[in-house]
Amino acid sequence: MDWDKLRIFHAVADAGSLTHAGETLHLSQSAVSRQIRALEESLGSTLFHRHARGLILTEQGELLFDATSAMARRLDTAVARIRDSVEEVFGELRVTTTTGFGSLWLAKRLPVLYQRYPELKIDLMLEEQVLDLPMREADVAIRMKEPSQADLIRLRLMNIKMRLYATQPYLDAHGMPATPEDLSSHRLICQNTSSAQVAAGARLVRELMTYNIPSTLTVNNYFGVLQAVLNGLGIGVLPDYVTEDHPHLVRVLDDIESHDVPVFLAYPEELRASRRIAAFREFITEQIMEKRQRDKDAPSM
Repeated sequence: MDWDKLRIFHAVADAGSLTHAGETLHLSQSAVSRQIRALEESLGSTLFHRHARGLILTEQGELLFDATSAMARRLDTAVARIRDSVEEVFGELRVTTTTGFGSLWLAKRLPVLYQRYPELKIDLMLEEQVLDLPMREADVAIRMKEPSQADLIRLRLMNIKMRLYATQPYLDAHGMPATPEDLSSHRLICQNTSSAQVAAGARLVRELMTYNIPSTLTVNNYFGVLQAVLNGLGIGVLPDYVTEDHPHLVRVLDDIESHDVPVFLAYPEELRASRRIAAFREFITEQIMEKRQRDKDAPSM
């Protein structure tokens, strides 16, 4: 099997277009097309259905793409290990976490990491879907539950809680709830219990809904919930890490909160010796320790 033809096939299958693959490979469209035809002839199979909107893999093409994708992941791992064998921390690190945690907690702290390692490239993937670390969909993950995938190194970073918050102007206009039953005269801003989120948050929202709340606004991530609360739309269910940058937010019903939500850092066992992973792990743990110390030193109200 011609490795160069496989490389070109993988680029075409990934892009779904001869033209886009050629741009990636720095080859002309005709050169890419010739290599694909030669590969199809050597295999005796058609790999693509061709139509005006692009290319679609045939069943045989899907089988070959699965194989080349696995090869690409193995090569990425090998390259990462080679790069990590040098003293400097550089290259790409793919980090996945939730939209809320990534945008409201992690992103603002990244300047510290870049100042320390200016040649590091972070690909920050913010989504609720749990990516497959052993399959190298990401290098490292920060998640609000213990990962269940095998062959992962995991580190428990901290616990968070979901609580109720509102702005003072909203409470001045609508009143401060004294009991959970008082929520029936307020709008609740939260994630939908059927959306991807931590189980403790969903349980808390379901409990709150038993108080016959007539008006709600549901948003599929905590960044949206925060913005709605800041704009005075109602009382929001938010993780406590969000409020550190918004000290003017007022906690509502202090005795209502979720169970502890564990936050885990996880990465594949095969990246145990990665200098980039070690640098990121050290950075995260330092940031959490500094936050704990600030909370400890803060004067009690």
